[in-house]
Amino acid sequence: MVKIGLLSDTHSYLDQAVYKYFDQCDEIWHAGDIGNPNLIDEIKKFKPVRAVYGNIDGTEIRKEFPEIQSFTIEELKVVILHIGGYPPRYNSFSKPILIRHRPGLFICGHSHIAKAMYDQNLKLLHLNPGAAGKEGFHQVRTLMRFGVNGNKIENLEIIELAKR
Repeated sequence: MVKIGLLSDTHSYLDQAVYKYFDQCDEIWHAGDIGNPNLIDEIKKFKPVRAVYGNIDGTEIRKEFPEIQSFTIEELKVVILHIGGYPPRYNSFSKPILIRHRPGLFICGHSHIAKAMYDQNLKLLHLNPGAAGKEGFHQVRTLMRFGVNGNKIENLEIIELAKR
């Protein structure tokens, strides 16, 4: 099993509690709107990182990270992008990607709302970790943590950090 720490929408703010909650994780995934490139550099010193850029991210982050991450971990096909919508209301950009790649796990950020939803039609789990940063309309900063075991997600947790 591979343990994953998932966050999004840090907007240049990294709560030090991330290090505690993701200590046992093998990788950290960031679903965009990183903000300051130094933030992602700090996370990379802690754990391996997979990330996508978000709509607020500048040139430096866009040079390092793609708009879409599509990969297989264990036996699970994963697609990550920043703005994607959610079941069944995917946006016009993400829906063709999901149909083409057929992931078992689709992750996006942007909404600042933590969600875990199964899409019966596309046979995938959709995750949005909410917002870990302080910018935005959300009331509570959140993260997610889970395991990938073969082609299954196990022990999914939504972690509430603190009020924004």
